[in-house]
Amino acid sequence: MDNTSSFRFFNRGPSPVARLVFFALLSLLLLFVDARYKYLESSRRVISIVVQPLQRLTTMPGVVWHEVSGYFETQSNLIRDNAALNQQHNLDAAQLLQLQVLQAENAQLRKLLDVQQQADYPMQLAEIVYIERDIFRRKVFVNKGSNSNVLIGQVVMDSTGIVGQVTRVFPWLSEITLITDKDHAVPIQILRTGLRAVVFGSGDISNLALRYMPISSDILPGDVLVTSGLDGTYPPGLPVAKVVKIERDAAYPFARISCVPIAGVDQQRQLLIVSGLPKLPEPPPETDAQSLDKARKNKRRMP
Repeated sequence: MDNTSSFRFFNRGPSPVARLVFFALLSLLLLFVDARYKYLESSRRVISIVVQPLQRLTTMPGVVWHEVSGYFETQSNLIRDNAALNQQHNLDAAQLLQLQVLQAENAQLRKLLDVQQQADYPMQLAEIVYIERDIFRRKVFVNKGSNSNVLIGQVVMDSTGIVGQVTRVFPWLSEITLITDKDHAVPIQILRTGLRAVVFGSGDISNLALRYMPISSDILPGDVLVTSGLDGTYPPGLPVAKVVKIERDAAYPFARISCVPIAGVDQQRQLLIVSGLPKLPEPPPETDAQSLDKARKNKRRMP
């Protein structure tokens, strides 16, 4: 038996052409019935419910890729925005700090201007530009010198009290020795009692010493010391220091009195240089008896 006869033996039923025609007519019939009478609507719903999981499964890779790429893109944007915000925050913090410094400096300048307007003697504003590097010397340098008519011995103060005195003058700079320098002394008067004395620097920026005061002196903690004006250098009535501690020991003739400066000796950058104070008359010449007594005292001191 050849291959043709065997194929015809097993090939039973309609021919392929007949099948094509049949299914084509069946499709057209179903389309007509569905369009005309909507009989397949429920079947379509059932089929859509069955096919929906397959549709979601086929679209899952694209959805996952979109979500992952969006996540990493969002992360990179957040990192970039966070870096930009941190940089802006640092810039704003620096500008805010500068603003606070300017506000404090403006307030200090306003106080100095009020003092300058209310004073009976001329003043000029100066700014500290250098500080003495020697820790044992309390000196600063300001940006006013001989070209601004600054003279040796002029008083320097801030809005609250005495700061120091001009000790050296350069063309564009002046050296200010602070009242806390160990070699500096200021004639003072106790505001409460009127008692006159001299306050000395101790080398400590926050400490002054009221020396050679008898233990019976009427001095109390909290007393304010002002300039007496008796030396012709410091104007009278300017605040200098406040008494904070008194030690009286009967074994010693003098009391140990510690004071703190009232002015911002180590705090302010802008200062006022006092000028134009009236000069005191020259002291009277020594008499022959005074000269003889001084000579005798000097002779006794000599070995």
